[in-house]
Amino acid sequence: MTAQGSSPGASAKTHFDAVIIGAGFSGMYMLHSLRDKLDLNVTVFEAGDGVGGTWYWNRYPGARCDSDSYIYCYTFDKNLLQEWNWSERYPEQDEILRYLEHCAERFDLKPDIQFGKRVVEVIFDDNSELWTVRTDKGDSVTTRFVITAVGALSTANMPPFKGLGSFKGKCYHTSQWPHDGVDFTAKRVGVIGTGATAVQAIPEIAQQAKHLTVFQRTPAFCVPARNGRVDPEVTRARKADYDGIRQRIKGSFFGFELNFLPKGVLDTTPEEREQEFDRMWDAGGFAFWLANYQDMFFSKEANDIIADYLKRKIRSIVNDPVAAEKLTPKTYPYGTKRQPLDTNYFETFNKKNVLLVDAATDGSIEEITPNGVRAGGKEYPLDIIVIATGFDALTGPLKALGIKGRGGRMLAQEWEAGPQTYLGVAIAGYPNLFTITGPQSPSVLSNMPVSIEQHVEWITECIAHMRRNKLTTIEATPEAQDAWGAHVAEVVNATLMTSANSWYMGANIDGKAHRFLPYLGPEGVGGYRRKCAEVAEKDYEGFAFSSHGQGWTAHPIAAE
Repeated sequence: MTAQGSSPGASAKTHFDAVIIGAGFSGMYMLHSLRDKLDLNVTVFEAGDGVGGTWYWNRYPGARCDSDSYIYCYTFDKNLLQEWNWSERYPEQDEILRYLEHCAERFDLKPDIQFGKRVVEVIFDDNSELWTVRTDKGDSVTTRFVITAVGALSTANMPPFKGLGSFKGKCYHTSQWPHDGVDFTAKRVGVIGTGATAVQAIPEIAQQAKHLTVFQRTPAFCVPARNGRVDPEVTRARKADYDGIRQRIKGSFFGFELNFLPKGVLDTTPEEREQEFDRMWDAGGFAFWLANYQDMFFSKEANDIIADYLKRKIRSIVNDPVAAEKLTPKTYPYGTKRQPLDTNYFETFNKKNVLLVDAATDGSIEEITPNGVRAGGKEYPLDIIVIATGFDALTGPLKALGIKGRGGRMLAQEWEAGPQTYLGVAIAGYPNLFTITGPQSPSVLSNMPVSIEQHVEWITECIAHMRRNKLTTIEATPEAQDAWGAHVAEVVNATLMTSANSWYMGANIDGKAHRFLPYLGPEGVGGYRRKCAEVAEKDYEGFAFSSHGQGWTAHPIAAE
């Protein structure tokens, strides 16, 4: 019996040129590139029953993209760019999933994807120089290359709440949402968390629930999304200019058509900067975060001026001054945590059926009881608990794969003190293993499809180079890896980013090492792209190749 969408041949084979783990944006394009451009024998293992990755699993109320739809898509195929039409500025989860399903059909990807199979072990054999990949369904295959396409935000963070198993009502994590939805009608609902996911879900849940209690540990700086239908004339202009758009986002700092203002906020008059702030606030989206004054991430004094504008906005929107103060961030600089885009988030706390419980002023969560949540010595009765506590970001999905490299070294153990990679795409001691948008690459600090395409294309050309030169393995050298890690730390330590207890720092997971996980600059996505190209041009500087061993061909004979 084969997995849904998988061809009998794909699931019967036991040896491949490459195994890809995950069938979201990354895994789908990686499959297309290796299979259709290099003519390799490839399979994909996907834990879900369909394509989509993040957009297959995250179906919570209000789930939608927070990158503009015209750039939150594949750009490698000009015809695809012209034929697909998005309905809104920020498409909802179901529309993005339809888009990815369309791409899977368009490029005939499903015959080489094995659905419903979660990878549990990835082991390198020093003698054969092959990887063995095993799944929870009993599959065991060998492969020369393993490419992880597991996503940076795919391992749920489930805090160890005391008494969670005793709750008599229903409990859901936002990243593991029932596919048939949840009915909140006439229910007392509690949402734990106020990050980017909760900011999307809370206004939607509040419209349906009898009563909503929001449990907040750290308030968020939010800016309006300003979602809506896109003017058809704007859409036509963008479709006519996609060559320019592709060039601009690839060379940009964050993978958007956004650039910092070429001056410091401290160099402006109060009137001038207020006008700029109003312009960005009214426009909505990430401009306030990613196209603000250039000293925002470096000077606390400059950051305070920008943060003060947002604090004034919160106080002007929320009617109850006590609730407004609870919702106003005071413990970290603006922009050092993930920027949530909101639609009526602060307005939701003006509703009579919504209560805010703040850890700092009302007491933190002590336990989950059979009837609700106890916080600050008070019990809040609930019928449904929604846990919106995010993810074990970047490292969690990779550590969960059971990866063992040369000499049996275990990735999960080696990364206990934080990730160590070269360019965020390779790891010393793990030959022929590539990590799409892995730790220490721009990944979550960029518009993800832009960084995904760059990694997929770089990996594809690297494997093509190996085939042309009859090379068997590639792996990062420890020296290059150490130098890259030092560079990542040096760049971010010059900013305010490390001063916040954010998931960028691993601070949301108990016991996780505090180390900045993605890569920030100094020239962002564009600079990183140039660095990777330079490494390739210098005969893959920082990598070691071998040409001994079994060798490989484009079409190894699969054992039946």
